[in-house]
Amino acid sequence: MAEEEALGFEHMGLDPRLLQAVTDLGWSRPTLIQEKAIPLALEGKDLLARARTGSGKTAAYAIPMLQLLLHRKATGPAVEQAVRGLVLVPTKELARQAQSMIQQLAAYCARDIRVANVSAAEDSASQRAVLMEKPDVVVGTPSRILNHLQQDSLKLRDSLELLVMDEADLLFSFGFEEELKSLLCHLPRIYQAFLMSATFNEDVQTLKELVLHNPVTLKLQESQLPGPEQLQQFQVVCSTEEDKFLLLYALLKLSLVRGKSLLFVNTLERSYRLRLFLEQFSIPACVLNGELPLRSRCHIISQFNQGFYDCVIATDAEVLGALAKGRRQGKGPKGNRASDPEAGVARGIDFHHVCAVLNFDLPPTPEAYIHRAGRTARANNPGVVLTFVLPTEQSQLGRIEELLGGENGAPALLPYQFRMEEIEGFRYRCRDAMRSVTKQAIREARLKEIKEELLHSEKLKTYFEDNPRDLQLLRHDLPLHPAVVKPHLGHVPDYLVPPALRGLVQPHRKRKRPSSKKVKNGLGLLQPPVCAFTTRMGWLSHCRPGCRGHRSVCAGPGLSHSGVLQLTSNLPPQKVKAQNPLRSFKHRGEKRRARAVPS
Repeated sequence: MAEEEALGFEHMGLDPRLLQAVTDLGWSRPTLIQEKAIPLALEGKDLLARARTGSGKTAAYAIPMLQLLLHRKATGPAVEQAVRGLVLVPTKELARQAQSMIQQLAAYCARDIRVANVSAAEDSASQRAVLMEKPDVVVGTPSRILNHLQQDSLKLRDSLELLVMDEADLLFSFGFEEELKSLLCHLPRIYQAFLMSATFNEDVQTLKELVLHNPVTLKLQESQLPGPEQLQQFQVVCSTEEDKFLLLYALLKLSLVRGKSLLFVNTLERSYRLRLFLEQFSIPACVLNGELPLRSRCHIISQFNQGFYDCVIATDAEVLGALAKGRRQGKGPKGNRASDPEAGVARGIDFHHVCAVLNFDLPPTPEAYIHRAGRTARANNPGVVLTFVLPTEQSQLGRIEELLGGENGAPALLPYQFRMEEIEGFRYRCRDAMRSVTKQAIREARLKEIKEELLHSEKLKTYFEDNPRDLQLLRHDLPLHPAVVKPHLGHVPDYLVPPALRGLVQPHRKRKRPSSKKVKNGLGLLQPPVCAFTTRMGWLSHCRPGCRGHRSVCAGPGLSHSGVLQLTSNLPPQKVKAQNPLRSFKHRGEKRRARAVPS
């Protein structure tokens, strides 16, 4: 019992204000990385820590950083206000997320600890004003930090005490190698440093030699992904590229994948092709596009977390090693040429309540698979990963399975047995939709988003006030038609629904706010009362009481009665847009005018 009590935050010697913030966040006990890293960091040791994504690495360095800064201000001699903590991250989204977490932990000591985020390149003037006030902690990407150091708006040589490199294995692959080496020349000779990473590779080893001094290495004995009781992983072999689109259409249109899902592809062009394809069938989805401003990308993530979207299409090609070292994204392949080199979602970004990750394109590296799969099954919630594989990609799939290493030699990715012949009736619809998604349609879809950003940009509002003709030309430009949407494709006739699924799925059902009736699972998580998938091999023999399914329609391991993924998770109530009351507005007592009859 004493060992269990020793795991609590209250036994780590933390400031009461930090303990209160931890309580408000609902953390009853530290995670494994927090339990090991926080005491060592408070002893003043340099840390090199590896822990899987979603394990709480941000709090593992934020809590000791805040504790050390608060202790210095409370007990040390009075010194001039200065920047004493620096957090380096590879992307702007991660910078905003790290700043948010540090501010939440410092909620009860906000007067003593100030945090600044300088990752956005377009806010240089306002950032200089913030840095003149000398915040205690600065968060940013290496390129932006180096820019401020060279302009003398940020000085660290005489004041820095703590350096953190979060997602350290991505910093070099993002092309920050030269910036990091230049940045280190502006730092003092003695400081405490933390390197946090999901994997140990050559880049991390190089950073270790550059930054750390006699570090303690935490290589936690845990799998890189949650166990099969929490995260189920499947792979389905599709004979052709067309079969991938057909299977995805069936899963989403027939509501066989329930809850929020992330669709990963390898290029930005593919993400728009997929979104336009789904639009043909009235399946709402949004693209997390690196070409758009940071605020817009964060708004998309926020709307997804709040339940406005159930499906987000994202790419991680510019983040997870697709770039050669030291090469910027602007020199990359044509499909991603204009993307922001500091934008990426495969790692670190906190998507809430993701039930399923669908790898529509096979990840380029085994590490990329781990980071994608880490977006689901977080914080003891269940999740599923389904990977689409072409016959020519079997060798690449083998490398992923080798890295994951299933227990007792069992394959980590179970075969997803789906009867493709059951959905052959939808094939002609998929072909019709794919013909509408042309290269020109994809190009116009991307231009349309950029045009909308220009029209609604707050920063361009003053410019358009001074140049109204430019605004008029932009508004009255020729309309862009990304793809011709055929309304009949959004409706699924009952005769096309596979016989085994009739009565179990409702393809025409509109999104509604989930019922307030919920049940608790064994973990104490609130879940909607739908049938959960089973991990039994072979045919299902029984299910949860009250389920309407039958054994005759079950198809294999990890599948529900419909032979597909039916997921449960602790979903929050979905937010839906209110209907426009003006559409059904009628004046009271107003009679319909009689139609004039020509004489």
